[in-house]
Amino acid sequence: MREGRSKAFYLLALFFGAYVLFLYGPMFAIFILSFQGPDGGLTFPMNGVSLHWFGKLFSGTGIVDIGAAFVRSLKLGLVVMVLTVVLSVAAGMAFRKRFAGSALLFYTAIGSLIVPSIITSLGIALEFRLIDDFVRKTLVEWGAGSWASEWSTGMGLYTSGLGAHLTWTLPFGLLIMFAIFNRFDGRLEEAARDLGATPWQTFRHVVLPIILPSVVGIGLFGFTLSWDELARSSQAIGPVNTLPLELQGLTTTVTKPDIYALGTLTSAVSFLVIFAALGTIKLLQSRQARHGSDAGKGMV
Repeated sequence: MREGRSKAFYLLALFFGAYVLFLYGPMFAIFILSFQGPDGGLTFPMNGVSLHWFGKLFSGTGIVDIGAAFVRSLKLGLVVMVLTVVLSVAAGMAFRKRFAGSALLFYTAIGSLIVPSIITSLGIALEFRLIDDFVRKTLVEWGAGSWASEWSTGMGLYTSGLGAHLTWTLPFGLLIMFAIFNRFDGRLEEAARDLGATPWQTFRHVVLPIILPSVVGIGLFGFTLSWDELARSSQAIGPVNTLPLELQGLTTTVTKPDIYALGTLTSAVSFLVIFAALGTIKLLQSRQARHGSDAGKGMV
């Protein structure tokens, strides 16, 4: 016999619906308000519908160069993504066998997830200030006082900023690779070696195709975590700002819907990367399943 839903089910469903509305409601409100007309404000009701504020966004708000900040964040996110993938895969391969200091190295890498982000940012900033002092002192001792006076700081987008973002993205990549290799069938590699494959050929033709969907996922984590990172960038990014830092500054000065257009645009980039990664993962999994099916038919 079919039983009806209990009252508890409807109460929990109502609670879950309210939670989802609370979580995503403000985001959808910003999306809608960003499409207002030229006379639009920051609250409902909307005054017309247009792409006016998107057009004004990259023409300049009169306060900061949003276009340049957007490009900086995009470039930094791509570099972080590539380095996160490469280092995570390399570390995953290395940790398949125990070596001296492996436990200490593992807990050191994962420890950055526990340390508050602002503390990490301050620590990196202090480290680079010490490096700057050392560089100036060394230049003076070598008789290059003019260079020492011109040296400002080693902090920048691809030095301290890149390091700060990697302290956030690498632990996630490492954990994903450890989980993948914990259930990896080593007999596949043994079979490749028995057939005369070199270590590089074994990795390229056997290991990498199997772990590739997870590698795409690591790249997704690397880019999205870097794209909207704020706390770790706040003290360690150097003389220029990323898009999240510019957006934070604009929240206290901009009183027009162009800031909503900026929020919509940054969210669109995040969703684009997520859907592209999910589509790539799905395609790779389908390919693996098709190849496995073809191999099975060939054996039959």
